[in-house]
Amino acid sequence: MAHGKIRRIVLTAIVVLVLAGAVVFFFRPAALLVETAQATRGPMEVTVNEQGETRVHDRFVVSSPVTGRLMRVDLQDGDAVQQNEVVARIEPVPLSRREREEVYARVQAAEAALRQAKAREAHARKDLAQIRRDRDRAEQLAKNGVISAQVLEQARNADLTAKDELNAAESSVQQAISEEKIARAGLLGTDVSGNPPLIELHSPIQGRVLRVMEKSERVVSMGAPIVILGDSKKIEIVTEVLSTDAVKIHPGDSVWIDGWGGDHPLRARVRLVEPYGFTKISALGVEEQRVNIISDFVEAQEALGDGYRVETHVIIWSSQDVLRVPISTVFRRGQGWSVFVVTDNRARVKDVEIGHRNESEAEILSGLREGEQLVDHPPSEISDGMRVRTR
Repeated sequence: MAHGKIRRIVLTAIVVLVLAGAVVFFFRPAALLVETAQATRGPMEVTVNEQGETRVHDRFVVSSPVTGRLMRVDLQDGDAVQQNEVVARIEPVPLSRREREEVYARVQAAEAALRQAKAREAHARKDLAQIRRDRDRAEQLAKNGVISAQVLEQARNADLTAKDELNAAESSVQQAISEEKIARAGLLGTDVSGNPPLIELHSPIQGRVLRVMEKSERVVSMGAPIVILGDSKKIEIVTEVLSTDAVKIHPGDSVWIDGWGGDHPLRARVRLVEPYGFTKISALGVEEQRVNIISDFVEAQEALGDGYRVETHVIIWSSQDVLRVPISTVFRRGQGWSVFVVTDNRARVKDVEIGHRNESEAEILSGLREGEQLVDHPPSEISDGMRVRTR
């Protein structure tokens, strides 16, 4: 009897334990289904991405030097013009005494602008000569291992920038010469009596007609724009960026251009970060301080014209070998950053230190190893130690 009673008690205990185990097994929380990503090593870039617009590097507006009757302009948008080619003709009207004084003052202002442009050209030429001597010294020092490759690259970029400044200064001189000719052309209409001869307006450059502002014959006032000219082979990119991003961009930075209509990205290089900002209202009605970034194509692009829209990506940092993870795997925890690492089908929280970030990736400085599996887009119900199963 005693042995039978003990046997029944043991059997009952075993049945209870089995039932309890079954209840725990069937009613335990199911493993959370998650997506995973991997920590990998490779190249990474941080860019400033904005829409940009192409424009002719040097554009010239041919304006009427006097008030008179404009003869019909035969040129069409896109027509090629030669330097000193006649682009428009104007029959001036006799000028009053006050108007004659204004013309003389305009001539004096044009002469002063020409002197200033020539002084700027001479200064830019001297700067270029000095910078090229500095570049030659940097080349020699780099061969001897005295300076780093970065310092040599800065010297070469300074040479390119100085050359562009000289080209811009030379273009300013040509423009000032043209404006002086236009101002002096106004003197033809200073005779109060008689019929003054037709004033011929000449092209200051060899290039193309970007736009004909006044096509038909009509009376135009002094200073009215008639034709806009430019060299369509010299195209630059203007990108408006936030001032907080502009401080991270420097002349010489590489730029990738896409969204221009072609099947491959184009390369460009930052030439100038304009020293002044301006206020612009965003699409959401927010006031933003923006700065123009001027970039030049590395190779000539005949497919793009003036005023074309492009997508610009200015590279402000890059590395060929970093430990990186998708930006969607990291999240804030307190003052730092953390990730969920999948280990033995459980999600474990790990604190990490991140460095550079872009729109899709984050650089990991410490806390992870290459190849570790991370929870991508961690759901709100996940917690440390929770059982998970991956897709």
